[in-house]
Amino acid sequence: MAEDEKAIDLLAIGRSSVDLYGEQVGGRLEDMGSFAKYVGGSPTNTAIGGSRLGLQTALLTRVGADHMGRFIREQLVREGVDVAGVVSDPDRLTALVILGIRDRETFPLIFYRENCADMTISPDDVDEAQVRGARGVLINGTHLSQVGVFEASMKAAKLARASGGKVVFDVDYRPVLWGLTARDMGEDRFVAHDAVTEILQQVLPVCDLIVGTEEEMHILGGSTDTIAALRAVRERTSALLVCKRGPKGCSAFPSAIPDRLEAGVVGPGFEVEVFNVLGAGDAFMSGFLRGWLRDLPLERCCEIANAAGAIVVSRHGCAPAMPTWTEMEAFLSRRDRPFRLREDAELEHIHWATTRTGVYEELAVLAVDHRVQLEELAVEVGADVARVPAFKRLALEALHQVAGGDLRFGILLDSRFGFDALAAAADHPYWIGRCIETPRSRPVEFECSADVATELATWPLNHVVKVLVFYHPDDEPVLRERQERQVLRLFDACRKTRHELLLEIIAPPESAVDATTIARAIERFYDLGVKPDWWKLEPMDDPAAWRNIEAMIAARDPFCRGVVLLGLSQPTETLLAAFEATARVPVVKGFAVGRTIFHEPARAWLSGAIDDATAVRRLAETLSYLVEAWRRARAGVGQAA
Repeated sequence: MAEDEKAIDLLAIGRSSVDLYGEQVGGRLEDMGSFAKYVGGSPTNTAIGGSRLGLQTALLTRVGADHMGRFIREQLVREGVDVAGVVSDPDRLTALVILGIRDRETFPLIFYRENCADMTISPDDVDEAQVRGARGVLINGTHLSQVGVFEASMKAAKLARASGGKVVFDVDYRPVLWGLTARDMGEDRFVAHDAVTEILQQVLPVCDLIVGTEEEMHILGGSTDTIAALRAVRERTSALLVCKRGPKGCSAFPSAIPDRLEAGVVGPGFEVEVFNVLGAGDAFMSGFLRGWLRDLPLERCCEIANAAGAIVVSRHGCAPAMPTWTEMEAFLSRRDRPFRLREDAELEHIHWATTRTGVYEELAVLAVDHRVQLEELAVEVGADVARVPAFKRLALEALHQVAGGDLRFGILLDSRFGFDALAAAADHPYWIGRCIETPRSRPVEFECSADVATELATWPLNHVVKVLVFYHPDDEPVLRERQERQVLRLFDACRKTRHELLLEIIAPPESAVDATTIARAIERFYDLGVKPDWWKLEPMDDPAAWRNIEAMIAARDPFCRGVVLLGLSQPTETLLAAFEATARVPVVKGFAVGRTIFHEPARAWLSGAIDDATAVRRLAETLSYLVEAWRRARAGVGQAA
């Protein structure tokens, strides 16, 4: 198959696991009390890293037919990795790895890989058409310790070479997975062993690119002298050899091996603080392949690879730390970056924003996060407040009836009355928002413990944190600053717990509002360093106000997901006018409306005047009406254009 006919840039073969990363840093693994869950396994990390850098990647592996296997598959899909070659094994569990950060040089890890799914990859799992359709096939050294994986890797490598593809070999030596160390020595990177060298060297004749650290080149070449080891490898292959040298960068050897590593094609390293070396090699590989598979000059390949490695060593985790191409361009364009790279707020924001899941060009949200309003309504009609949670379940049912699985829909709920509905929403693909503010509080307070991050740590990662702030940029300074501190606390907590943030701003009823007010409020939060993923704003009909808002967001955070309109219990006609007013404002993505939709059905249902089915029908009818009106307004703009 001709190279320009190949649909996949890189097919990675081998390990796929779930990494459980200790969240406490600076102590023994024994003393860590909580763990972050990430996708892991060297080839899997590289496939994700390559995808983030713009390559079309695919993975051939096995995962268990279990919760962790589904997590890996779902995350790969979110990352844009082709999962056609990811086999679900009904007889084995997904591999796990438990990791920690002890100090700058010690990173303890334990591999839970006894009879795990990815250790049983076999030649039958290799899809010949998929291999022939790949520009490059990546095989992994550690996994060659298993006979079936070795045979599958060699089959894929030979098919790739025969069809004009390139074969990449990541030495990735883990002695513990060859049975050469005690199981609590997973971090050990080198144990000399002739039998391992012999097995690894069998793949050399089919390789076009070989990448490894100096220690990995030692095991591959059978010598602890790096130059001697490289020369031994060169005797068996004409492949491009790339030796990773940590903070010194790398040295590449397209032909004969010189007397010094510095005499090769040297890619200088980047001076950054090392926080976590785990995953840096996989990032290096994805960066190098971003250039090499696109035939960029060797020096450029080394630069991208070293930059990717430098970015990842500054962060927690492997796969989630991989940079995107937008992030890479920002990193390489600067020379004034801080030594503690994870303190680069601009780079971290680009990383966050360009690795979020999903793209929302339209969003219709049924907002039923109301607590006080529904309590008051229940009291008004003489109903038991304990019935409110059941009504919120009906609201979710109504949303699903309208949406039918459409990802452009969402629901906004609370923890107090909406917990059951939140749990049920987990079975649907919709956007989920969850409020955290104490109702009607000004200055804003949080409906949780004093430590908001502790609260958010209990929330599923797909819950978007929503906070309503009654705020005016000209508020009395003490009040304004107290509110700002609260929002800043919440924003920091959201980033640390990996939750998106929706910031809702409503000007207090007694305040003066003009075409600049909300734009100035947004500017003030940006000045503080708060960059919410979403803004939720009042349904104004002033075109000048919307021009100011859009200009401010575009200038201060071009990565912002956008704005949704709130309802404020406005009549339907008022909302339709707001839809028309914002139809020409691209930053407005839709609406998050509540009382306009649910107030009358809730009153009737709580009083016993209507049954469940009627309540669902009425909710669905009004929601559908607003969605259709929103889409008509937007379509009208398109037709006029």
